[in-house]
Amino acid sequence: MRPMTLFTIATLTPLPLIVLAALTGGWWALLAPLYMTLMTASLDEMVKRITPTVPEAEFPVADRLSVVIALGQFWLLGAVTYGIGHSLSGWEKVGVFIATGLYLGQVGNSNAHELIHRGSRFLHDLGMWAYISVLFGHHTSAHVLIHHRFVATKSDPNSARKGESFYHFAPRAWIGSFRAGFRAESERLKRAERASWRHPYIIYIGGALLMICAAYLIGGKIGLLWYLAIAGFAQVQLLMSDYVQHYGLQRHVTEDGKAEPVAGRHSWNSPHWFSSALMLNAPRHSDHHAHPARPYPALELGENPMLPRSLPVMACVALYPGFWRKVMDPRAAKWRSVTKT
Repeated sequence: MRPMTLFTIATLTPLPLIVLAALTGGWWALLAPLYMTLMTASLDEMVKRITPTVPEAEFPVADRLSVVIALGQFWLLGAVTYGIGHSLSGWEKVGVFIATGLYLGQVGNSNAHELIHRGSRFLHDLGMWAYISVLFGHHTSAHVLIHHRFVATKSDPNSARKGESFYHFAPRAWIGSFRAGFRAESERLKRAERASWRHPYIIYIGGALLMICAAYLIGGKIGLLWYLAIAGFAQVQLLMSDYVQHYGLQRHVTEDGKAEPVAGRHSWNSPHWFSSALMLNAPRHSDHHAHPARPYPALELGENPMLPRSLPVMACVALYPGFWRKVMDPRAAKWRSVTKT
């Protein structure tokens, strides 16, 4: 199977499954979350393979897939908000909630992340609106301007420190990235001598209010409440991804406050084939930080820190801080010692 075919099947298959679950309920409300959880984890473990990089000639196809996923995300949110607000039973709502939150947090997040790194204004803005649709628009600024610059240092809110639990990291990262992104965008406006009304945060906040109003119109009060819960769940998935992929790894900072260049050893990676396809090679994180503009099909693993299990599985492990530290602290200490040499 060609890599782009695998990316397409893995990322687009959940869309009709979740929409059918939202509009008709029944067994679809069980099959949709099973695809995002049990099937993905099983394929990762049962089939041992490494997805090769894609030839450069196929990169435009990768961008087209990203556009389809982003547009599908809006279609998905509309269908889910309507179905949950008007027709589904209790257990069906829960199944749709889980599947939608996982899809938006794993596939939607990875796709929006790719789009905001593209040079095309259309693609960048589409990624921004994908983040706005889960009420996380500020990540568009904070990720590019703060995370990539300060990753693996104390100046980056989205780099988890060794010994820090996810429950402490998540609010610190959310609030810290919102503030840091706002400051960075304000400074850019000032340097460019542009009017304050052109601040991107006006779009992020205004767009979020627009999405909330749309959710109410589509699903009523019940649909709106579930939409807010789904957006929150998707945000947790995004924060969990940052937590797992940078936990305990640290760049050396000199006495004058200058950090060493970002290297492969400053991000955790995963070689698991199906979850990597599902998340558009997001688990090949070291190469992304080394080459932020590199399209996802071209990302490579290299000799970099590897997670003991796939990224989604390790996200589940991170929910249990004691077990997480037992698994990850020795590995982080090993790579921190490499950094100091």
